Amino acid sequence: MDHKTYSMGFTTGSLYSNESVQLAELYIRLGSWKSVRGLVMSENPLQLRTQSSVKRMYTEIASRLMTLAQPEIEYLIETSPLEQGYLLWVGVCRRYSFIADFAVEVLRERYITLKGDLSYEDFDIFFNAKLDWHPELEKTRPATRKKARQKLFKMLHETDLLSPENMIQPVIFSRELSALLMKTSLQAITLFPVFDTDIIGSLI
Repeated sequence: MDHKTYSMGFTTGSLYSNESVQLAELYIRLGSWKSVRGLVMSENPLQLRTQSSVKRMYTEIASRLMTLAQPEIEYLIETSPLEQGYLLWVGVCRRYSFIADFAVEVLRERYITLKGDLSYEDFDIFFNAKLDWHPELEKTRPATRKKARQKLFKMLHETDLLSPENMIQPVIFSRELSALLMKTSLQAITLFPVFDTDIIGSLI
């Protein structure tokens, strides 16, 4: 993924679980993101105070949901809150290659090498290591870098991939979600702290 330019746009929010499911339901009902945007901007179902806030949140959430395949969006609105979080994490990673690389190279790598925790230092080491490959990161201000780290860890907590003590939480996929992710994108599996043998086992 290193050939992709890193964007740090995720510093504006978090996982947006409830709002994401709400917009996904509207998409399934209306059939197009253009229609969803029109309804959101005119009726403000997200119940935000200003039009600019509505536009900003819609744009961020929709950009993540648009990375999900139709079957993934359909599954998102009907599954458990835990698995909704997993699918939204996939959307975040597909939207932001910085987070995807962190998930694969740091989160999952630490898990499969039996290192059970994840720290801010791990983020800093990863960020610094990517500077040579991604010169765009050099333009990131210290305050933005700090906020990116904070928001990323917040999302990891919201998806239950990290415990309150920053211990990595293993993922146990349902058979349905395993099959769905493997059908739409094998790479999605590597975004989680899970052993390959666990994935195979969940499909049996």
